[in-house]
Parts: sequence; C-alpha cells; structure tokens
Amino acid sequence: MRMPQEERTSRIASLSDEEVIALKYDWKFHGRKEQFTPPDVVVSGQTTPWRTWLILAGRGWGKTRTGAEWCKSAIRKSQHVNLIGATVTDARDIMIEGESGILAVCNKHERPTYVASKRQLQWPNGAKSLVFTADEPERLRGKQHGHLWADELGAWRYEEAWDQAMFGLRLGTDPQVCVTTTPRPTKIIKDLIKLPTTHVTRGTTYDNRTNLARGFFSDIIRKYEGTRLGRQELNAELLDDNPGALWHLSQIDALRVRDTPLLLRIVVAVDPSTSKDGDKDECGIVVVGAGIDNHLYVLDDLTISASPEGWARHAVNAGYHGYQCDRLIAEVNNGGALVESVIRTVDENIPYEPVHASRGKRTRAEPISALYEQGRVHHVGNFSKLEDQMCEWDPLLSPESPDRMDALVWACTHLINPSAGRLSFGSLQ
Repeated sequence: MRMPQEERTSRIASLSDEEVIALKYDWKFHGRKEQFTPPDVVVSGQTTPWRTWLILAGRGWGKTRTGAEWCKSAIRKSQHVNLIGATVTDARDIMIEGESGILAVCNKHERPTYVASKRQLQWPNGAKSLVFTADEPERLRGKQHGHLWADELGAWRYEEAWDQAMFGLRLGTDPQVCVTTTPRPTKIIKDLIKLPTTHVTRGTTYDNRTNLARGFFSDIIRKYEGTRLGRQELNAELLDDNPGALWHLSQIDALRVRDTPLLLRIVVAVDPSTSKDGDKDECGIVVVGAGIDNHLYVLDDLTISASPEGWARHAVNAGYHGYQCDRLIAEVNNGGALVESVIRTVDENIPYEPVHASRGKRTRAEPISALYEQGRVHHVGNFSKLEDQMCEWDPLLSPESPDRMDALVWACTHLINPSAGRLSFGSLQ
C-alpha cells in the first residue's frame, strides 16, 4: 500500500543525494497499488497464475509506466520478455524511449541498450527483448515469448498480430502477457475480459491527477468531460455503439478484411488544415480503393497534424505515390486556392480534383453510411482513430463532423460518382 503523502515527504527530506537518485527508480515508492503485478486468479475453484493482465485505463493513468516496470521486473526472472506496439514509432517513442518507457524507468545498472537496427533491447544480464509491431503480424510468426508487453491493443491494425503473439507465448512454466490499452469495444478486448485467466485492472485519468500537469485538466478534461469520447478516453469505459451515430463498430468489424481483390481505382482524399500551427489542427487524409467486386476498401488513414506544407507533402508522398493513387481529392471550402497551391508545390503534375461542400455534412455522409449497411465498404485492418470518429459522431448533436471522417466520405463519394466514369452503386445514384 502506498505510504501517506506526509510520510513520503518526510522520507525524501531525510535522504542523501545518492539515496534520492535511487528513490527515483523505486517503483514500490512511486506506484499505486493497482499498478503492481496482480495476484493469481481462481479458475474452477483452483488458484492459478493469470495468463493476461488486462489494464483498461484512461489517458494519463500510468499505463506505460506500469507496463515498463512490469517488463523490468519480468526480465529479472526470464530471458524472453518481448514487446509489441501498435506501430513502429509507438514501440520506439512510447514503450522504449518515452518519458515513462523502459529506458526511463531503469537505473544505469539495469538499463538495457536499444539496438534500433535489430529492433531489440539488450539487457545487462544478457537477456534480449525483441520488439514487434501490430502492423507487421508476419514478423511474429514462429517467435516465442515467456512474457509479453502488448501496448494499446485496442488500436492494433491487424488482429492477426494478437493471434500470432498468443501462438508464441509458450516459454517457461507460466508465460504471461501484460496488455496496456485505452478501452475500445473490439472483439479481442471483449473476448479477453471473458476469459477466467484474465486479470482485469480498470482505472481513470483522475486516479493519477496529482502527477499530471494542471493544464491537462484545465484544457483536455474540461473539453471532453461528460462526452462519450471522454467516457472512453478519460473514464476508461468500454462503451457500446452510439445509437445516434451513422456508423457502428460492430458493423465495421463484421466487414473488416486483411486483403483486397483487384482494385480498379485508388484515391487519396484530404480534409485540409489551413492552420500554420501543425500541433493544433489535424488534416484528414484517407486512402480508399474501388474493387473489381464493386466494393470499396479503406486502405489507410494517414491523418497528420502539420502545417499546410507538411500535410501536403504527406498526402502526396505517403498517400498518392505511396499507394499509387489515380487522383488526389481535397475539400477547398476553407483553404480555397491555397489548397491546390501547396499540393502543386510538392508535385505540380499530380492529378488533382477540388471538391466544395455545398450540402450539409449529414447529407454527404448518409449515402456512404448506407454503403456500409449494404456490406459494400471494408476496412483493410483496424483504423482506431478514424473508426472512433465515425462511431462517435452524432449528426444531430455535432453538426461539425471530424476531419478523418470527412476525408473518408470525400474519397468514397468520389469513387461512387458515375458522372466521371467511376463506379456506380445503383439506387444511391
């Protein structure tokens, strides 16, 4: 149990400089009770080690610190403690090099060396941790683990990555996985909660309020508190579908695919940000393809926070050229000629089509929502942020639709428009 604040303050004041440094890495001193490795679970009346420690917690609860500390503890007992992040950058920037990542929580005597070229952590005791990402499930095939830290499982693009990881969790007498994630009502998370060998820890952003910046609460909490998004991201509630939304996650899940048929056309659509401050506004960038089967396939969400020059470069290089698109579409309501200008600066010959929003956002979105209801739009993997926007947006309560969703609607609308020789979906035209 964590000692009272008065006793903590008194203890710190009595320490030498060396002891203060040592205290910095003392997890028993800094951690809260719910952040420590849980006890065994009871299955069919028998006490047994848990297989999965599922931490469903809000932003700022301390999930990353908890996962990193668990890895540091596990490496003292096992030579096979591996990591899986949602993406390559998440694994590196959050799990390993982040402010609460593995390198930050280890003192100089136990701190591993991160070898980026090998995607590997090399520990002083000779152990090696392999670093994987959910974007590349094939790299997990055949790999074995004694302990695994899986971060942000709710945002993993391919469910196959989890399956491959579980096939390899077989080393030692009691192989275990620690999952740290903001809750999303995905099938994997729902199934894990039901398993008797899963220990579930739930927590909210408010649990760690004393360690979070005051500005975080004055800005973020005030903005999202009481909203459905806030209930998920702050209170860590596992929410059912929003009845007022045009899309539902259960529907998207049922249509999700890993591969596509032959694609006849591919477009990248942009909902531009005209702000010079790239840290504030996101530019929605979504890639969609039209298949030979007359279905649409969402290939990627490349949304980015950047200046106009930054998002234009990203949309052209990662989107248009990266997916060998046939056309780049951009909404010009706010940016006007500036939108085409910044895009042409990156590639003056790019096939470009401006679109102007003359109808309401709900009117534009409903035909695309209808395509999903008909089973004609498939997401190639998971796009958690895009899907959260789609499934949270209630057109009656929020007239301003979000950027990622807008880009998706523009891309799909372009592909089902028969006037330009593109696909037609019958009654919707």
